[in-house]
Amino acid sequence: MYKNGPPPSYDQPPPSAPPSYFQSVGGVPPASPFTPAPTSTHTICPHCHAEIETATKTEPGMIAYVSGIVIALLGCVFGCCLIPCCIDECMDIHHTCPNCKAYLGRHGR
Repeated sequence: MYKNGPPPSYDQPPPSAPPSYFQSVGGVPPASPFTPAPTSTHTICPHCHAEIETATKTEPGMIAYVSGIVIALLGCVFGCCLIPCCIDECMDIHHTCPNCKAYLGRHGR
C-alpha cells in the first residue's frame, strides 16, 4: 500500500538536529555581528579563524563626550566636564584579535 514503507509514527520524537555553532565550539560565540562583551571574550576570529581571547582597549565613548559638553554648557568649571571620561559606564571597549590584530568590534555601555 505504501511505496516507501509505513508512514512515520507521531509517537516517536523527531530526529535530533545537528549541534548549533555554539554547541560545537563549546559555547563560544563567534565575533560577528560585532557585539563583544565588556571584558575579553573567548571566541573564534572571523579573519584568521584562530580560537582566541580578545585583546581589549578602553576609551571614552560618545556618552562621555556628550555628558562633558552638557556639564560644560551648564557652567561647571575646573575640569568637572572631564569627569564622565573617568566613569566606567561611559567607556567603550574595543576588541581586537591578538593573533592577527584584526579589529573585531566594540562594546559601548
